[in-house]
Amino acid sequence: MKKPARLRKGDNIAIVSPSWGGPSVFPHIYELGLRNLKALGLNPIPFPTARMDADQLYRNPKRRAEDINRAFADPTIQGIIASIGGDDPVRILKYLDLAQIKTSPKLLMGYSDFTPLNTYLNQNGLVTFNGPSIMAGFAQLHNFSPAYQRYTEDYLFSAHESFDLPVFDSYTEGYAPWEDRNNKGRINPLRPNDGLHFIQGKAKVSGPLFGGCADILEMMKGTPFWPQSEFWRHKILFLETSENKPGVEQVRYWLRNYGVMGIYDQLSGLLVGRARGYSAQEKVAFEAMIQQVVRDEFAQTKLAIVCNVDFGHTDPQLILPLGVDIEINPQEKKLTQLNSAFTAS
Repeated sequence: MKKPARLRKGDNIAIVSPSWGGPSVFPHIYELGLRNLKALGLNPIPFPTARMDADQLYRNPKRRAEDINRAFADPTIQGIIASIGGDDPVRILKYLDLAQIKTSPKLLMGYSDFTPLNTYLNQNGLVTFNGPSIMAGFAQLHNFSPAYQRYTEDYLFSAHESFDLPVFDSYTEGYAPWEDRNNKGRINPLRPNDGLHFIQGKAKVSGPLFGGCADILEMMKGTPFWPQSEFWRHKILFLETSENKPGVEQVRYWLRNYGVMGIYDQLSGLLVGRARGYSAQEKVAFEAMIQQVVRDEFAQTKLAIVCNVDFGHTDPQLILPLGVDIEINPQEKKLTQLNSAFTAS
């Protein structure tokens, strides 16, 4: 896998909108995210699509892809971060200049509807990052715990070879309404986090991370951008559900499809992010359903499964590097990133 160089203070970060034109709708949230990124010591460089009108952006998937291509080709840009998610970047994949992109690996980060970009470029040999976007993550950073703020800064600027993934004491589901300009960066009330749920598997396992938002991955199945069968071998698959709150039975159908494709037969483990919008009872049913599908429907009784992991559409969220090895240790109840996501230079 080709890894990007670790970031340094003062590095230029291209800001792009590969999906929804959220910055044109809520510019005060977007600007706050840029200010918080600057406070970390990075220099955001908005590319042409960053603040493009949402309707115009929707009609121009090629222009969105061209911003990605230009950001990778520009030697003065050290990283690329999405302004926000959306619902259709799968339409831009055919316009990406893979030959150019593969010659200049850079930090590429976003989540939710950034999943097609992350997973497609990862299949083509790049380490990519499932993590906060400008409007959903960085705009709220100053209202998250000091521990999470330190974690984010340390992750972006360090090249640790191995470390245990932190588990944060509390979490929030969503943000105060963006329509009210007085709510800039405010988060919804915090809830206690009861930690990782190791629901299946006893042996220590490891493998390269791969995955993203389950809702969005459904849009990629059956397309040329879906992984080949052999790609899944020994992967640690991570999945999370969106703010749209797909029902437990709907997610069952999605997971069943992975089983029919033979993916569980090849995985080393499965990580599932905390489901947003679910009641306590629904969360219990959600985790029981996951095990029913994997263990009972597809006879994978030993596949390691960990739920309630800090990533996805609740905050704070871990930065997960696709293509980097993660170890699942059921005995010690921890997840460990085994090698750096960055080169040292």
